[in-house]
Amino acid sequence: MSDDGGTTWAARSEGLASGEVTALAVAAGNPDMIYAAIRGDGLWKSEDAGATWALAMDRPWLDAAERDPLTLASVDLETGMGGIWIYAGTEKGLTRVPDCFCRWQDVQPGNAMDALVTGDTPPAEAPLPADEPVLSLASAPAAPSTLYAALPSGVWASQDGGVIWTHKAKGQGRAVAVHPRDENHIAALLNGTLNLSRDGGATWAALAVA
Repeated sequence: MSDDGGTTWAARSEGLASGEVTALAVAAGNPDMIYAAIRGDGLWKSEDAGATWALAMDRPWLDAAERDPLTLASVDLETGMGGIWIYAGTEKGLTRVPDCFCRWQDVQPGNAMDALVTGDTPPAEAPLPADEPVLSLASAPAAPSTLYAALPSGVWASQDGGVIWTHKAKGQGRAVAVHPRDENHIAALLNGTLNLSRDGGATWAALAVA
């Protein structure tokens, strides 16, 4: 943990399960709330900027097995259950859980309460590819319903909280980030090269590295 922009670092793992941290996210609107995924264990949270930790949720169940989150994103969209969402990208696709941590759910139209009541998942209109790992997720603070994802097939974008996705860039996508005040200004690691877009992924420019 660093509170000076990375100049100095301190361990913040009291109570955190031992094991590899596969994903980390800071809660939208609450910098003291941190989420960490531990390989083979589950989703942990800290409410005091990492000073202490507690188990929040088991790993998501996808394709007949528990899956480790490879990336996490706190998304400031109402769940219908008094909180916001935690999205997780796994080797078998995308899932999410309300921050009350009641149940992992497929990303679908409507809210978490509707999904719990019906118990049914409507067919996805345009989901992310089901046969690819979701390696990186980014939520746009200025427009929370706008999400970006990096997959081996490239960069994908959603304007409705992850229900419908469009392919924005081809190549080996490894990471994606979005500007905190401009949802159309994004950076992505594609084929080992940093690329920038200022129009939501419609056009890209590779950043030369000295």
